[in-house]
Amino acid sequence: MSQHSNHNGLPWTQIIGFILSIALTFLAVWFGLYTNLSYGLIVSIVFVLAFIQAAIQLFMFMHVNEGEGRWQVGKMMSAAFIAIVIVAGSVWVLSNMH
Repeated sequence: MSQHSNHNGLPWTQIIGFILSIALTFLAVWFGLYTNLSYGLIVSIVFVLAFIQAAIQLFMFMHVNEGEGRWQVGKMMSAAFIAIVIVAGSVWVLSNMH
């Protein structure tokens, strides 16, 4: 049996991860709607908050640190590349529309 499987208590890592994800979402909405910062700075802050939220979800919900070594790193690198291409391509298309 794994040392991480505790069926007697609450899943505290998932609860903390959920609360942090909700807080980061509300923080991004607040920066987007209620600040007078420049558009570029707001987009940068939202991207940073999204990256932090993705990392929290990977470690607290998907248990990335419980993988199979090198294969896990390769999967994470390819998934990160695909995510970066999708986000960068979406931003490029949306910013260059006429």
